[in-house]
Amino acid sequence: MRLNLPTILTLIRIALIPVFVVAFYLPFSWSAFFAALIFVIAGFTDWLDGYLARTLNQTTRFGAFLDPVADKVMVAIALVLIAEHYGSIWITLPAATMIAREVIISALREWMAELGKRASVAVSWVGKFKTASQMFALTMLLWRPDSFIITIGYIALYAATALTYWSMYQYLLAAKDDLLAD
Repeated sequence: MRLNLPTILTLIRIALIPVFVVAFYLPFSWSAFFAALIFVIAGFTDWLDGYLARTLNQTTRFGAFLDPVADKVMVAIALVLIAEHYGSIWITLPAATMIAREVIISALREWMAELGKRASVAVSWVGKFKTASQMFALTMLLWRPDSFIITIGYIALYAATALTYWSMYQYLLAAKDDLLAD
């Protein structure tokens, strides 16, 4: 396997995960901003590696496997961190919902791929909106410079939660016949 630029960016994103966690817990006034900045950089590298892989025709099996893993691990850890930081059911419930949805849909995609029907559970526009809203919410809730930004983060988190349910419903509906077949 040869490494290409998109895969290197994905590996950098994975390497940022422990840096992100350490930054979150640093006992400095700037640590929340630094953790949010790392999260934004990771999000940007996610967009950039996908763009470069398509533009430069550098898609690989390894990259196709690793990219969503890196994304899901970074987001799941961010959700756990904000749930712990805020210590509130109003954050923990959406965070748990989003993590559960990722596990369910990942398992569904894997199972549908085994049936040769992966395309029927491909990423939809609702899933893309969910991701954008989720990334925005997490950035605001990680950064948390004042109550206004935190409120915006809560609103975006609940928008992302609604989109989480909607997209999960769509994926399960698309796979319904296969899921319920005997």
